[in-house]
Amino acid sequence: MWIDTHCHTKYSYDNWLEPVALIRRAKALGLDGVVITEHYSYEASEPVEAIARDEGLLLLRGVEIATERGHLLAYGVEDDSWNIWGRDNWLPMAAVIERVRELGGICVPAHPFREVGVCCLLESLLDVTGISAVETHNGHNQDADNDLAIRAAAHMGLPGLGGSDCHKVAAVGRCATEFLQPVNDMASFIAAIGAGACRGSYYPNYRKDA
Repeated sequence: MWIDTHCHTKYSYDNWLEPVALIRRAKALGLDGVVITEHYSYEASEPVEAIARDEGLLLLRGVEIATERGHLLAYGVEDDSWNIWGRDNWLPMAAVIERVRELGGICVPAHPFREVGVCCLLESLLDVTGISAVETHNGHNQDADNDLAIRAAAHMGLPGLGGSDCHKVAAVGRCATEFLQPVNDMASFIAAIGAGACRGSYYPNYRKDA
């Protein structure tokens, strides 16, 4: 099954993407599900759950966290109690990973080789501990950035995830994750990653005119 594991809607407050448009495009492309990872807040994506349920698409929720070394995708938290720092940016990466793990979740570096100012992991990804996977395929990246992430994940012995990092409807599904065992909730999502039963990819059914 195929899931786009990195999606944003208007509730990230940096775009105008309506959740229903995202979900309908995901269905049109044949995706089996999406994970909404709004910036800074898990709770921000709560309104999207009912929309996905009405549309009949599996929807899971995570959060994209901005640290002093780059962005992390956190999966498995259930509210915003993960954020004990009281701010949205420049959070300490190692402490964030530890905090999310304490809450039963996992962390995955997002677009680690994309250069976005001073907050970039780049080659220092190889020194990060406590992560469960690497986002090897990001739909907003240059292919060369993804190639570096693919090689790094292989070197670290970690599975790869694929996500569109969509902020507009045409971007939904450019990259996605193929899961090799069933995923129907966050627990089975995390279990599949832990088992290495997933791989990031450019989604083969992607098309701009869906």
